[in-house]
Amino acid sequence: MKLTHYGHACVLVDTGAARLLFDPGAFSSGFSGLEGLDAILITHQHFDHVDADALRTLLRANPDAALVTDGQTAGQLDGIDARTAAPGDVLALGGAEVSVVGSGDHAQIHPDIPLVANNGYLVDGALLHPGDAYVPPGVDELATLLLPTGAPWLKVSEAVDYLRSVAPRTVVPIHEGTLADPTLHYRFFDNLGPDATTLLVPDRGTAVDV
Repeated sequence: MKLTHYGHACVLVDTGAARLLFDPGAFSSGFSGLEGLDAILITHQHFDHVDADALRTLLRANPDAALVTDGQTAGQLDGIDARTAAPGDVLALGGAEVSVVGSGDHAQIHPDIPLVANNGYLVDGALLHPGDAYVPPGVDELATLLLPTGAPWLKVSEAVDYLRSVAPRTVVPIHEGTLADPTLHYRFFDNLGPDATTLLVPDRGTAVDV
């Protein structure tokens, strides 16, 4: 499986049987020219996870790609057709099996801010993109965790505790666009994470094996 991080929450996963793009949002770049996508998956409606104009460009270049979102996001995409999914669904996308996981809700930012829907996506039982929530992967052993690193809804101790609870073989920090210096957080993951977990921080736009 190959992974390319385009910054923040946007990640391209190539399983060898499917090319899946997650969360092409406003804090990410370099993904607009992608072709040959089997699916574009959106975890939730926030602008750093879905940019409608960028999405239209991607869909024009990938007319056969499925667009998968939660139901709330689908209702806000202004004429863009989407396939809706919710936790418990299992999707066949290209040659990959994608399980929708989580509670269905975004992590709480503040009690006065209403929760929005959030989908976590588990690819072939091996790679988890949790969106904006620390959701359990639903498998005993996870190969790769895409770990949200900085956001208004989290603090680094919560990220470390989630990393410890999931204990993946490899952790790739994502959702770092709100941080002035994300390397500080990466050091916490490296120093405080499970001994058997390898920290991988790819260069932006460079495919790596996971």
